[in-house]
Formats: sequence, C-alpha cells, structure tokens
Amino acid sequence: MFNPLHYRGRFAPSPTGPLHAGSLVAALASWLDARAHGGTWLVRIEDVDTPRCVVGADFFILKQLTSMGLVSDETPLYQSYRSAVYNQALGDLVVQGQAFPCTCSRKAILTHYLAQGHRPQRHAELVYPGTCRPEYTSTEFKAALTQFADPTEPCAWRFRTDRQALPETAWQDRRLGAQTQNIAESVGDFAMRRADGCTTYQLAVVVDDAFQGITHVVRGEDLADNTARQILLQRALGLATPVYMHTPLVLGANGEKLSKQNGAAPLDISHPLPNLKAAAQRLGLNTSALPSISEALTSWVGQWSTLYNLPRD
Repeated sequence: MFNPLHYRGRFAPSPTGPLHAGSLVAALASWLDARAHGGTWLVRIEDVDTPRCVVGADFFILKQLTSMGLVSDETPLYQSYRSAVYNQALGDLVVQGQAFPCTCSRKAILTHYLAQGHRPQRHAELVYPGTCRPEYTSTEFKAALTQFADPTEPCAWRFRTDRQALPETAWQDRRLGAQTQNIAESVGDFAMRRADGCTTYQLAVVVDDAFQGITHVVRGEDLADNTARQILLQRALGLATPVYMHTPLVLGANGEKLSKQNGAAPLDISHPLPNLKAAAQRLGLNTSALPSISEALTSWVGQWSTLYNLPRD
C-alpha cells in the first residue's frame, strides 16, 4: 500500500515517436518536482492507443531519458498490459449508470452540428450532443449491462456529464492558479472506450494514477483541459485526486504547440546537456556555469524548490 504522504510523480509519454524539445520540458519538470519534494519519480509508457504506437519508440524514449540523467525509480508501467483493469473500471461505471454505449461516429456528430448551422473551429473539440444518451429506464439500464457483458455491435462507451452535483468542476493548479470547467457544456459526454476497443486516455490515466499511488501530476499545459474530466472520473470511481501542475509549452515556428505532428525534431542524445538547458530555460531556471548533467540537475532541484517555495532539507 502506498503512503499517501509520500510524493509520487510520473512522466507518461506515448510511444508514437521519439521525445522532442516540448516533451523534455514536461519530463524535466516532473523529475525536478519529485526530487525537490524528496519523492519518487516514475515513467509510464502510455501505449493504450496501439494503432498510433511506433514499434521500438518506447525503448528509444527510455534511452533518451537516460541520456539526460532522468531514470525512473521503478520499472516503467506499460498501459498495453492493463486492458483488463480498464475494462473493470468501465464496468463499475456501467453498473452505476454513469456510462452508456454510443454508436455515433465523429462524422455523425459533425453532421449534426452542420445541420444546425454550426461550423466547428479548426482543432476545436466537438461537444457531444447527447444523441445516444439514454434516459435510463430499467429496460435501458438492463440493455446497457447486457451490451457491456456481451457486445452485439461495436460501440464507444461514454461518461454521463448530466448527473454532476455542480455544473462547474474546480481545481487549483500550482502554476495556473484556480481553474474551473463546465464539462457538460464544453465537452459533453466524453468517451472512455472507443468503438475499436481501445481505452481512451481519460480513463486509462485515472486508473493508472490511482494504481501507482500518484500524488502529484506535472505535465504540459496542453493537457490542462483534460483535468476536469479526470476529476469527474476519479470521483465516480472513488479515487483520490492528485495535485496538478501544468508547465509552459514549447511552440513551433508556426506558433502552435511543438509536437510530432508539427514537425518536432527528435532530441539528439549525443548532446544531452544543451537539450536539458533549453528545457530548463523554458521552465525559468538559470542554466549558466553548469558544465555537467549531474551538476545541472542538482542546481535546478534547488532552484525549483525556491521557485515553488518548497521546504528544503
């Protein structure tokens, strides 16, 4: 059993390609925060979306991290081995009446909006219109249980957002401050398992954070708007909510978040220190007069403690 008073953090890359400058910022921040708290730092390979994963990318990511002096304190956890656990969690939500089957495709949802005269903005998430959400009579509830236990057709499974005690989900981000989001209005009933059988990021990350006893989540700011959904799932499953912090993003030449899809170059493991210094600078740390990785990491742990007013030994 994990000690809830002991800090446990994690870095959770998806093996869809090598790490780049943007992902190193999140990795370094999570490692520094763990070390500054005197805690444990883990690496989780989020390979649950198997169609997007690249063979061998996980090993190269671990090699990249090692070259930067960032080594997991425990054996990395692979999501691809945990489908049965995610299925159990989803089943619990089905029994609660919090999850329902949905046969709507993305195209069908888009067609719904276009028919109403709405044209979604580029990159904007389509708010689920509740097309398949049942009223949940006893007959509908039994049908959902039967569909989950013995599927008759491929379908996604969505989390109901219309049954929350409060319309706004609130949390305190250590960097961004007070945050609120109305999931029903901004996202709608979100998917937890896709029609192809893949568990979505939202459910998998909640289940795994609880399993690994994660107390603090430090990750990129692009993931901040996932937090409310994950808090709703944590509450529904009776799981603890970690402390969240979202780090600054690295932007590409086009002004958008640096990513593999945005042409981000892989980190050069033959020159790790310059890469680390660039990441540290993005985090607001002083990188001058640090000739080695070990000296740099030691200095930045101290700076991180000061920056976020953490107690030091």
